[in-house]
Amino acid sequence: MQEQPIIFSLDIGTRSVVGLIIKKVNDLYEVIDIESIEHSERSMVDGQIHDVRSVSNVITQVKHKLEQKHGPLHKVCVAAAGRALKTERAKVTLDIKRKPLIQKEDILHMELSAVQQAQFALASKYTDENNHYYYCVGYSIMHYHLDGEEIGNLMDQQGEEASVEIIATFLPKIVVESLLSALQQSGLEMEALTLEPIAAINVLIPPSMRRLNVALVDIGAGTSDIAITDEGTVVAYGMVPIAGDEITEAISDELLLDFPLAEKAKRDLYTHENILIEDILGFETEISRLDVINKITDTIDLLANSICQEILRLNRKSPKAIMLVGGGSLTPELPKRIANMLELPENRVAIRGIDAIKNIKLADHLLRGPELVTPIGIAIASGQSPVQYLTVYVNDRPVRLFDMKQLTVGDCLLAAGINMNKLYGKPGMAIMITLNNREYTIPGNHGLAPTLLINGTPCMLDSLVRNGDQLLVEKGEDGKAASITVSELVDEPPTKSIVLNERLEKIRATIMRNGKPIHATDFVKDHDNLTYHFPETIEEILNSINASNLTQLLKPFSVSVNSRKVSLHSHSGKIVKNKREVPKESGFIDQDIVEIVAGPPLLVKELAEHLQLILTDSTTVFFRGEKITLTRESVKILKDGAVLKETDIIENGDSIQTVTTKTSPFIFQDIFRFIDLELPTIGIKGFKLLRNEKEVGFDETLVPGDQLDIVF
Repeated sequence: MQEQPIIFSLDIGTRSVVGLIIKKVNDLYEVIDIESIEHSERSMVDGQIHDVRSVSNVITQVKHKLEQKHGPLHKVCVAAAGRALKTERAKVTLDIKRKPLIQKEDILHMELSAVQQAQFALASKYTDENNHYYYCVGYSIMHYHLDGEEIGNLMDQQGEEASVEIIATFLPKIVVESLLSALQQSGLEMEALTLEPIAAINVLIPPSMRRLNVALVDIGAGTSDIAITDEGTVVAYGMVPIAGDEITEAISDELLLDFPLAEKAKRDLYTHENILIEDILGFETEISRLDVINKITDTIDLLANSICQEILRLNRKSPKAIMLVGGGSLTPELPKRIANMLELPENRVAIRGIDAIKNIKLADHLLRGPELVTPIGIAIASGQSPVQYLTVYVNDRPVRLFDMKQLTVGDCLLAAGINMNKLYGKPGMAIMITLNNREYTIPGNHGLAPTLLINGTPCMLDSLVRNGDQLLVEKGEDGKAASITVSELVDEPPTKSIVLNERLEKIRATIMRNGKPIHATDFVKDHDNLTYHFPETIEEILNSINASNLTQLLKPFSVSVNSRKVSLHSHSGKIVKNKREVPKESGFIDQDIVEIVAGPPLLVKELAEHLQLILTDSTTVFFRGEKITLTRESVKILKDGAVLKETDIIENGDSIQTVTTKTSPFIFQDIFRFIDLELPTIGIKGFKLLRNEKEVGFDETLVPGDQLDIVF
């Protein structure tokens, strides 16, 4: 038989300090002795030492009692109370637009950023500026969200926005430091450190069952500590400030008992149907277990409900099973009421005493009970899973951590106080543009991931670390500012071809920047105002190819006559598409044949007809029997001061003036402008002007049909 040195462990609780001597013989643990001394004053609050000297005095008393029977004790195994642990929730959201598929490292970065955010929240809540004075002992994922919708896993996902919500558990550094101080003042050296819930779980739940979702509730005197296991680890810790003392006080109030007698009555209720009590007046009474339960039922419900609400807060659902340990677990009907409140079968909630611990032997003079589970667990955990200090170097700076779990690079960065959100490079500057009167933001490139090296070798945030490892952390490069060309911003502009006046024209989109043409390969600048348009009508085609000569032909034909606009649409140009006349608003398709045809010229006489003007006055007479038409201008048409002839052409937009001539009857002398009169060369003595064979003068008025002659 191989015998090992004795193990000395202390369970430093709110009400008392329990010292335990245990010896390992092969695979068997033998509990040799136990000493328990209550605090004389309130020196422990919620698992944290508030009066180091007072707690040290109690530890010294326990140590001396055990030393008297078992010799000098120099090293001790202790545990940080579960109620000293702090839990905090946090949520981190990440913009993932234009990012490739989310990878494991991105998810880890989000999770650790959330843990650090919880760390900051915890530090501000307890007015402690140094958030890295809280050691993260574990965290659990509450939810992943992608674009506002809950999702099971973010791996290989894409979207606009991703977020993670976690619940993290932290151990205040001061808890351990005050524990070390109290031990040193008692002449003890810390041999090993563990957490009380872990100690109890290690001895009650075999490793093969730790993958189950189980709640362990350690109901002490002042507080009830809760630990949740799932998937092989402790995922959450909690505490409620209600425990066995509330039940004892209720019994004391109802039965008029001193507190110690009420505590004994509470324990007797667990094993006896009737109990004998003596109240403060000295009367002895036998009372049934059921009667006592009825009197304190509200307090039992309060304890059960407080435990259940905290379990649901931590686990968000009822666990598969619940284990109750600690002296307060002996409260009557507590397991049953917890089961009912969590809608679990009654056999899924059970009190676990030292009988549930395998390979344990208790000395005959020691009492057995669930209150011994945690002290024994602390002693056994010192050999099986002690928490050691571990030192790593982050950028050459030493960082000390508690080895409470498999420590990773991420844990070291958190402990070093490195801001996780600043490790990744900043996104590049975005640019804002206006395209066709709509505003757009073009984001810059995402920053790069940080450089992580462990002992000179590239590593990941979840890479495991060992004592003495050297970590190098360098911030990732910032992303580049947004850079985009016109062709990258808009779709590839389409092209069409048409035949325009027997010439092939390729039609392309027009792109303007701040009113000026821009090429598709040009880079867009911040606050650019862009317009992008592809011609849709024949009129837009002519404008896009700068065919001003053809556009001019299609202008409505009009002239100004005496400052009054006169429109002559029949002389405007026209559009013939595929041999059919169409309006300028007509659309087009690829390979259309289009012809712009000029309108017919406008002659002066045609304008006069349109204006209903008579340009000439005329009458018909006969000279020596030959018909002669006498004419003269009645209206003059001028352009730029020059008189136009009837056959002159008027252009689109010309300014025309008309002048009306005063008219009088034609007279005889007017005929000389229209005849060729040969005069005799000899023998002329005189002449006569004859109108209808009567002699008249030069100013004789003529009427149509007159017979005229000149007789020499």
